[in-house]
Amino acid sequence: MPIIKAASAPTFQLPGTLFTGLASPKRGSSINAVWHVRIVAGTQGTPHRLSHEEIFVCTEGHGTAQIGEQTHEVEKGDALIVPANVDLSLTNAGTQDFCAVVVFPVGGRAILPGQAGFTPPWAE
Repeated sequence: MPIIKAASAPTFQLPGTLFTGLASPKRGSSINAVWHVRIVAGTQGTPHRLSHEEIFVCTEGHGTAQIGEQTHEVEKGDALIVPANVDLSLTNAGTQDFCAVVVFPVGGRAILPGQAGFTPPWAE
């Protein structure tokens, strides 16, 4: 499938966060999964790790990424590269939603503290 129309892209919701699945194996991609994420203003990040590198390209708003022991401010136009196997939390303490396009390799897994790794449904 060469095109995923925005109107038919699946959405997934967590508290304060909306994911819109774009490219993934279920939607025809074999190497990278791509999705749009919207983090509502005032949403605290969920600490987790990733089995592979993940890239966020901010399209709106401002976010604060905690990657390991380092804090990074991310704003419109910035690319945030999150290395594999490092603690990550992305918070939106601002007054405007934070939006980004995210790229993650097919087969990559998210790991929440104390849980087994899993492929997020927007990346399947």
